[in-house]
Amino acid sequence: MAGLVVSGTQVSYIGQDCREIPEHLGRDCGHFAKRLDLSFNLLSLPLLPSCLPSVREEAHKGTVQSLEATGRSLEGLSAFGSLEELVLDNNLLGNDLVLPGLPRLHTLTLNKNQITDLEHLLDHLAEVTPALEYLSLLGNVACPNELVSLEKDEEDYKRYRYFVLHKLPNLKFLDARKVTREEREEALVRGAFMKVVKPKDSSDSAAAPPECHYTPLPSASRELTSHRGVLGKCRYVYYGKNSEGNRFIRDDQL
Repeated sequence: MAGLVVSGTQVSYIGQDCREIPEHLGRDCGHFAKRLDLSFNLLSLPLLPSCLPSVREEAHKGTVQSLEATGRSLEGLSAFGSLEELVLDNNLLGNDLVLPGLPRLHTLTLNKNQITDLEHLLDHLAEVTPALEYLSLLGNVACPNELVSLEKDEEDYKRYRYFVLHKLPNLKFLDARKVTREEREEALVRGAFMKVVKPKDSSDSAAAPPECHYTPLPSASRELTSHRGVLGKCRYVYYGKNSEGNRFIRDDQL
C-alpha cells in the first residue's frame, strides 16, 4: 500500500490527503498496531454531499444520532482495538470529533486541527479514552497560547491547563509540559472555575442585532441635514452699569 510504513507495532500513514481512514488499513494493521500516525492528512468530519438529502429526512424524524457515523472520517479507528498511541496532527478535525472506545490509548496528539470547544472534547475523551495520560492540543483555538493568538499570554494558558486537568485528572503530560504536583493541586481546587469560553462563530455575530448607541440628542437632530434654528427677541438689555465688576473701580481709575 503506497504511503504505508510499518515498523513492528508502529503504523504510519502520513501525508496521503485521505479524508477518512481507509478500510484496508484497519483490516491489515488493526489487529497488531499499538501506535498509529495519521498526521498531515485531510481527516475531518463532514457529512458527505451524497448523504445530505437523507440526513435532512432523518433529522426531521429525530434520529440524528443514528446517522452521526455517516460522514465520520475516524470511524475506521474501531478496527484498532489494541491502540496505545494515536497521532492526528495537522488534519481538519473540529468540534464534532468522535473517537470509538479505545480503552488502552494512553497518548493522543491533536496538534494543529480546528478544535474550539475544549469542554466538549474533554468530556468525550474522558468517556472513550479512560487510560489517557498524554494529550497535546497545541495549534488549536481551544488551546490558548501564542501559537493561535498573540492576545493570549501565560496566564490564559495556565487556566487552560487547570481546566484540562480538572476534566482529565490522570494526565501526566499536557502539550509539551509534564504535569506538576502544584498544577494538579490547583486543578483540584480551582480547575472547575477555569473554563475557557468557546469563541463565537462568525455566523452568530452576523445574526446578532445591531448595537444601539446612546445619544442625548432628540431623534430629529441625529442627522446632519435635519437642523432646526429658532429666532426671537430678547427683552433684557445690558447697559454695563449693573456689572458687578464696576463696584470696585473708582472714577479716577477710568
